[in-house]
Amino acid sequence: MELLKISAKSSSNMVAGAIAGITRENKEVELQAIGAGSVNQAMKAIAVARVFLKEEEIDIACIPGFTEITVGEELRTAMKFTIIRI
Repeated sequence: MELLKISAKSSSNMVAGAIAGITRENKEVELQAIGAGSVNQAMKAIAVARVFLKEEEIDIACIPGFTEITVGEELRTAMKFTIIRI
């Protein structure tokens, strides 16, 4: 599974392109986001990726969840979005 870490400054179109590319290879991708801004960019990217893939008759689903990650020496809770091809 591929892992993409999303920040509030991530370009949703660039992330969408990465999601689409990984999905075309029949691989799953997980997005990790901490904070409202990064979650917003992740969700926009998922929506745009669906548009990119629609022309190829490929659809994706998003499974949201939580994960704990270490940032520096601090343990943080992040949103995770597992993207699968359906």
